Amino acid sequence: EKRLTSEIVAVEQTDRKGNTTRIETDDHVVADTTVEKLSQLRPAFGGESMVTAGNASGIVDGAAVLVLASARHVRASGKTPIGRLVSWGVVGVEPEIMGIGPAPALRVALDRAGLPLGDIDLFEINEAFAGQYLAVEKELDLDRDRVNVNGGAIALGHPLGATGARLVLTLLYELRRRGKRYGAAAACIGGGQGIAAVVEAERA
Repeated sequence: EKRLTSEIVAVEQTDRKGNTTRIETDDHVVADTTVEKLSQLRPAFGGESMVTAGNASGIVDGAAVLVLASARHVRASGKTPIGRLVSWGVVGVEPEIMGIGPAPALRVALDRAGLPLGDIDLFEINEAFAGQYLAVEKELDLDRDRVNVNGGAIALGHPLGATGARLVLTLLYELRRRGKRYGAAAACIGGGQGIAAVVEAERA
């Protein structure tokens, strides 16, 4: 369906010989992945680790840009926003369980927004590892049909430094496409933090 096309800006790369290549998709995407192939991957950390290259996010190249402005500035400039930042939350958790950070961060953001979890139409939760996301899903009792509906970081990649902007942008585009109102994006941070934001989509 090419749902993410509107979020992507192609880049051109020229090599030393002057040959130009237009890059529109990440080389992280593996088109012929099967359950059988995934089941044969070795644990990334040895021993009884369950983390493999197939259930962990790939560290990919990427950049993302969002313009954040006050409502007054937007009105004065005549621009049409795609959404509104309602609230945010940043928390600290024990570094050993850093992956759970999105759960308490999201609770803070929802409390500041004055919204219950049930009012959130869609979620974008960064999945560093499948097990990490599942812990957040269990902690918040999330409906999987409303989370990462176009694929998460395992499928799309995890561009460090750009993931937060990518999550919010993807979320706003999908809310507008579906005619929904509220969304929440959240991510864990390696040192033991979690960050989350609640957004409201402007009608397309």
